[in-house]
Amino acid sequence: MSLSGTSGVYARKFGAIDRAVQVGFAGGRVISVSFPAEPPADAEGDHDLLDRVDAYLGGERDEFAEVALGLTVPTDQREVLEALRSLPYGEEVSVSRLTRLSGFDPDDADDLETVTAALDDNPIPVLLPDHRVSGGPYATPGDVRSALRRIEGI
Repeated sequence: MSLSGTSGVYARKFGAIDRAVQVGFAGGRVISVSFPAEPPADAEGDHDLLDRVDAYLGGERDEFAEVALGLTVPTDQREVLEALRSLPYGEEVSVSRLTRLSGFDPDDADDLETVTAALDDNPIPVLLPDHRVSGGPYATPGDVRSALRRIEGI
């Protein structure tokens, strides 16, 4: 799927989560995902990525691995989010396991803080699937997180 040059805000309401999924693009890269109650009035509703989200919410496996992301986070948090992105569909890991996958020490308080901060500040939930981590925190709202886990059989 080519998103080359795509910029703007796209959103659509999905019954599976009883919310909208809002995706922000800049220069063909996804820069944000959020879950407002309703799509903003000025958001476009027609986009291939929203079609894929719809299929995913309907139970179709999709890890969104090739979707280009535009992350503007500190380098250490980027390492955590890249490890998060590599978690396979339907699999769950603990925060300590994610810490190790990110190249950090789960017994080091500063390293653990880096991981939990990255999870809490995750700008692109679903594509960076914090719902696959047990023992959060989470950027994904609790009701959405529960629905995503149910969809993936976690």
